[in-house]
Amino acid sequence: RYFTKMSYDRAITVFSPDGHLFQVEYAMEAVKRGSSVVGVRGIDCVVLGVEKKAVAQLQDPRTIRKIAKLDDDLTIAFAGFTADARVLIEKARLEAQSFRLTCEDAPSIEYMARFIAKMQQSYTQRGGVRPFGVSSMIGGFSKDKLPQLYLTDPAGTYSAWKAYAIGGRSEKAVQEFLEKNWSANLSEADSIRLTVKALMEVVDSGSKNMDLAVMKFGVPVKMVTSEELQEVISDIEREQEEAKKSVAESAPIDSTV
Repeated sequence: RYFTKMSYDRAITVFSPDGHLFQVEYAMEAVKRGSSVVGVRGIDCVVLGVEKKAVAQLQDPRTIRKIAKLDDDLTIAFAGFTADARVLIEKARLEAQSFRLTCEDAPSIEYMARFIAKMQQSYTQRGGVRPFGVSSMIGGFSKDKLPQLYLTDPAGTYSAWKAYAIGGRSEKAVQEFLEKNWSANLSEADSIRLTVKALMEVVDSGSKNMDLAVMKFGVPVKMVTSEELQEVISDIEREQEEAKKSVAESAPIDSTV
């Protein structure tokens, strides 16, 4: 059985007898080993939050970015290999500029999500290449000025979401948290709060290990400062402590001797 699997995961273009493309599945596993990314769609905004890994003492942290700008109203966050993401982002930026030059209009978020997914899919069906070890989350707005959130993965599929989490070993737990706590018509403050709460499921060291970007239509992307993040985190922690205290006080006291 081991030999059979090995013989099928050497070639990217060959399906195994049970319908697997092992190299694509390995690329998805690489994404899970990356940093966590959370996206939340509010009533008039999109919030993208990423987990920042600890950097070396002498390294400049500004050179490590998991959130990047694709176009005026499009922002991308990614989980997985940073080098692979850099190549994808450069190709996507070039396509966005080419679209503007040809059509004299900005590309839609669905167009860019489809382009990135098409690029990733093309690297799963020909020899001499390997899949991109990246999943990306794209935030932007529709032509009706409504916030939108799109996801792409190494297999080359893309889909729209209200809230989603990718990357990290606790990806499933964070996604379940979002499913329980997301609601329609979230304000900007509530969207930021939900994103921070979701990241706190996997991040222990507070604001210094998080990056948040907030998008609103017609307004440049805003990166939430460490001070603002710490204020939100402190408020959430205070609320959690009060909830624990309330539960402890309401618990029945055993009066038996």
